Amino acid sequence: MTNVTLVAGFLLVGFSDIQELQIVYGVLFLVIYLAILMSNLLIIILTTLDLQLQTPMYFFLKNLSFLDVFLVSVPVPNFIVNSLTNSNFISTLGCAFQLLLIISFSAGEVFVLTAMSYDRYVAICCPLHYEVIMNGGACVLMAGFSWAIGGLLGALYTAGIFFMPFCGSNVIPQFFCDVSSLLRISCSETILVVYTIIGVAMCLGMSCFICILISYVYIFSTVLKIPTTKGQSKAFSTCFPHLIVFTLFIITACSLYLKPSSNPPTVIDRLLSVIYTVVPPIVNPVIYSLRNKDMKRALMRLVHKTCGQESHSL
Repeated sequence: MTNVTLVAGFLLVGFSDIQELQIVYGVLFLVIYLAILMSNLLIIILTTLDLQLQTPMYFFLKNLSFLDVFLVSVPVPNFIVNSLTNSNFISTLGCAFQLLLIISFSAGEVFVLTAMSYDRYVAICCPLHYEVIMNGGACVLMAGFSWAIGGLLGALYTAGIFFMPFCGSNVIPQFFCDVSSLLRISCSETILVVYTIIGVAMCLGMSCFICILISYVYIFSTVLKIPTTKGQSKAFSTCFPHLIVFTLFIITACSLYLKPSSNPPTVIDRLLSVIYTVVPPIVNPVIYSLRNKDMKRALMRLVHKTCGQESHSL
């Protein structure tokens, strides 16, 4: 008979059993986390304060930066504290809350990236109707839909998984609570419900992917008709960063959640989880800021304005 136990908490396995290495990993993740916070908060500040960045593209970019900050702030600080204090315990409630937020922000990011592709499609393929189609109300509606559907998927996943009993081991071989690890130690006969939710989520994800693919087919066909090389370069410069970010996010997510689960998980599984949670929030600011002339100009204006105010105060 299956040993069904009431789990009071879980043990999160880090990247090493050696305490000294755990401390090294904790410090490394702390540096990465601070870099992610500073770069994404800079984007949020610039897109909020600079009047020339009050466009739909930068509105969605600000939402993407918020989601990046929230996504990385769920598992990474907990891992840093656990590494530095040599503790790997997380309560059942804490694990459920972590799972809820990670799925919510991840799903929200997919939908925001889809909205960004639609924005680029309208800007390039329907420029005369851009202001009418991508008006303020439409942008807020798309962003709100992205956040709301992300939250709904997170709630459904979390409720479906944590209404099930867990059998035997309470060890999660990741540095955060993830779906595949929790399903592996579940012993419920109603696990079909969770797989149904996963199927629905995958259909939504594939719908987003198809929408983005179709958008870029039209975008590239339109861009290639632009007579000047300069015009083509400007159009591609606004599209390729978005395509790179979306591709990276989707590939790592699919590699992490769709590949057959290994028992115990391999080093590759843990590496994919790091790439999925940490790399996109690092890459987004680099791609959208360092390679974006509008963002560079906005940063210079902010620096000059700040320095000017300081000089006047002196």
